[in-house]
Amino acid sequence: MPYHQPMALVTLRDVCLSFRTPLVLDGVNLKVEPGERVCLLGRNGTGKTTLLRLIHGEIEPDRGEIARQQGLVTAMLPQEVPRKFGGTVFDEVTRGLGSRAELLAEYHHVSGRLAVEGGDALRERLDRIHRKLEIEGGWHIHQEVEAVISRMALQGDADVATLSAGMKRRVLLAKALVGSPAILLLDEPTNHLDIDAIRWLEEFLPRSSAALLFVTHDRALLRRLATRIFELDRGRLTSWSCDYDTYVKRKDAALEAETRQRAEFDKKLAREEVWIRTGIKARRTRNEGRVRSLQKLRETRRARREQPGEVRMEIQEAERSGRLVIEAKHVSFGYAETPVVRDLSTMIMRGDRVGLIGPNGSGKTTLLRLLFGELQPQAGTIRLGTNLEVAYFDQLHARLDDAKSVRDNVCDGADWVEICGRKRHIIGYLDDFLFTHEQVDAPAARLSGGERNRLVLARLFTKPSNVLVMDEPTNDLDIETLELLEDMLLDYPGTLLLVSHDREFLNNVVTSTLVLEGEGRVKEYAGGYDDWLRQRQPDVPPGAEPTPVKPTSARPPKQRPRRPTYKEQRELEALPERIAALEAELSRCHEAMADPAFYRREPVELVKAKAQLQSLEKDVAEAYKRWEELETLREQ
Repeated sequence: MPYHQPMALVTLRDVCLSFRTPLVLDGVNLKVEPGERVCLLGRNGTGKTTLLRLIHGEIEPDRGEIARQQGLVTAMLPQEVPRKFGGTVFDEVTRGLGSRAELLAEYHHVSGRLAVEGGDALRERLDRIHRKLEIEGGWHIHQEVEAVISRMALQGDADVATLSAGMKRRVLLAKALVGSPAILLLDEPTNHLDIDAIRWLEEFLPRSSAALLFVTHDRALLRRLATRIFELDRGRLTSWSCDYDTYVKRKDAALEAETRQRAEFDKKLAREEVWIRTGIKARRTRNEGRVRSLQKLRETRRARREQPGEVRMEIQEAERSGRLVIEAKHVSFGYAETPVVRDLSTMIMRGDRVGLIGPNGSGKTTLLRLLFGELQPQAGTIRLGTNLEVAYFDQLHARLDDAKSVRDNVCDGADWVEICGRKRHIIGYLDDFLFTHEQVDAPAARLSGGERNRLVLARLFTKPSNVLVMDEPTNDLDIETLELLEDMLLDYPGTLLLVSHDREFLNNVVTSTLVLEGEGRVKEYAGGYDDWLRQRQPDVPPGAEPTPVKPTSARPPKQRPRRPTYKEQRELEALPERIAALEAELSRCHEAMADPAFYRREPVELVKAKAQLQSLEKDVAEAYKRWEELETLREQ
């Protein structure tokens, strides 16, 4: 029998969509097949969420076709928690079943009342619901709801409105999973989830029968899950059938090829523009075909969408703090009967980069407030060092005023900011963080999650600091901005305290971790997230919890060849020009010394010239060596 390829679950053909010019989606074509796990990558604001909403059926395209398999069921986890979000956890999760939800919710509530109140009327009502559930096959569905709630470590009777941001994300995820969709659309699924929940997600999703299309900045999750990558760039969608590390290499090569092609195009256009303006003789012999070709070149150039700019950030350094930053001795603190910190002793020195790890609700933010004196310990002492200038990144963006403009959130009405001793106009400064001129005067409430995070960073970096406290800075940031932030923090000479559930970010940035392990226990470990796993594993009693799942990649984390940092990339780009300048200077020295008159100079001058020549030769050799090192790094 002939082999029949399974029909795609959803197909987009030449789909276009625009909220304003340029097009958000410009002739997009894609297919999602059964069982695929596709990661959708792209810069903040490129339209990733819009594409998910199109596939989910929330919005329609301006042009093009979306073909869905008959009876296709999709479910979507939104990036932000909806404002109208209430009731019990069981009710909210059950709503993911659509029309079947009411009967299950009624059974759940009546059984709860019966357990408390008793009475024949409630018992008879429960029996009627029981029979309906049997007829409609609802018991299996009820068990699925309970199983998903249990797996997400949720309490079915809990009031959703009282839950933390991370727990609300879990409820939304459970709601998306419970309906057994054919395609599961996940928009930043790890936002506000703690590491345990992310590890569970990594284990659960590959076992799901649903095809996955997900947006994430979590590189460990991406490496673990993705079997294919879609990239949305300047309205165009490209499919990459490879893992993430291979994609990075191929993407870099594609961008280099695009840059070369555009440079050649621009040279050709410039030559033709010179030809069309070369005077009477050229006009007399003008080739009308060549004129038409020039017009086409002009149209092509006008239609070109340039590569998006890169975020440019600088951390302003204050004067150095004292060598000691924080010393805690036998500190304890808790709320009512719940200990948060018990008998903690630690010392943080200038230049330390300390990560804080723990489940949602374990007290990481409380610990930060204790360490910096916003809360007083109930036992023990905390001593702060001298000359501390602290800058604080707030997880929930509480310091952004949604009613104020982007500009006013950064500089409160001023037109200028001072950055590293230089006066910058606010529009130019915000342009470094990729805010358009239209966004500068728009209210902050209109920003996406990633844009809000960039705005908090823009505000944070207007103030000099020697201590950075960052509470979940990575949520919603695109991967390029995330990697740039990593490089900046690695170069930051001050002290860093970082709360994050991003395992790769922790591995790449911090030098030690404070881990909240429950019941007030806070332990200190050397290294990042993977180092903590290795050190703590022997202390975990058998059967106490499953062995943490480490993110998989092509090579073990400690042996994996690293990519060039942002600074190294810029250094590599500048090296050819530097080498050319050095060789030109070296050539001038050789020419000067080849002149017999040169040696009639004073002996002191001859010695200086020879020393300069040797220094230049050394500089050229070192520049070539460095170029080779960086090229090797880039090609790995």
